[in-house]
Amino acid sequence: MRDHVLVAGIGNIFLGDDGFGPEVVRRLAEEGMPPGTRVVDYGIRGMHLAYDLLDPWDLVVLVDALPDRGSPGRLEALELTAASGGLPRLDAHGMDPAAVLASLSALGGTLPRTILVGVQVRDVTDGMGLTPGMQATVPAAVAAVQELVDEADRSCRLGTVTAGRPARGV
Repeated sequence: MRDHVLVAGIGNIFLGDDGFGPEVVRRLAEEGMPPGTRVVDYGIRGMHLAYDLLDPWDLVVLVDALPDRGSPGRLEALELTAASGGLPRLDAHGMDPAAVLASLSALGGTLPRTILVGVQVRDVTDGMGLTPGMQATVPAAVAAVQELVDEADRSCRLGTVTAGRPARGV
């Protein structure tokens, strides 16, 4: 059986809260995921992620810190689509996941169903470790990702396709 769900942690662990994605995928890997799920800490390796997105995925879940838009610590789940007139700018740390996703067509791929699970950052200054507020959101993000993976796993077992279905709010 091929892997059908990719969970990708994105972020720079040396910039405080920007290490949110890697921390969440570390916890997910510790807890274990269903067969057919690949959990990877991409860190700031955007091109590695772009090439891995060329594989056939039923679902891609990106886990990343989001720019502060007035609600630091707010957990969000956003469905990203190429048809939405462009992907939102998600860059809070110098690696731009939107550019990585947009590069897929140039590499010969298409965007699979992609959901971003993220938290608005509090602090991205130099230093390792999440702020206490961000650390407190990690369990909720882990649960949100697990729910998305479980839903995709059920859909694959039933032979249904969930592409185009909106992400639920967290």
